[in-house]
Amino acid sequence: VQLQASGGGLVQAGGSLRLSCVVSGTTFSGKAVGWYRQAPGKQRELIAAIGTMGRTDYPNSVKGRFTISSDNAKNTVYLQMNSLKPEDAAVYYCQIDPNNYWPEPDFGFWGQGTQVTVSS
Repeated sequence: VQLQASGGGLVQAGGSLRLSCVVSGTTFSGKAVGWYRQAPGKQRELIAAIGTMGRTDYPNSVKGRFTISSDNAKNTVYLQMNSLKPEDAAVYYCQIDPNNYWPEPDFGFWGQGTQVTVSS
């Protein structure tokens, strides 16, 4: 199983980015999927998730600005990020967790991460 994340880059505050995570070796259909981020000196945090029943959720820090979605035909998960803030800067990771109804960081498979930098 491999996950390939892409789409990160440098963006001005208020701008948008769309991250992609292409999955190979398995399908994410019916599995929990998550996007995490980790900023320097901080713990990795779950910032968008799709549960096995299709429910999505976000922490308050990104709710209303970030949207997780998936394209089964392309076996790809997306993270649309709007109204970006300097505090959104981090390395973003995608994850598939086939073991749980909701993504758990100690399980599943991870992508390599993609850097998001937000200038003020």
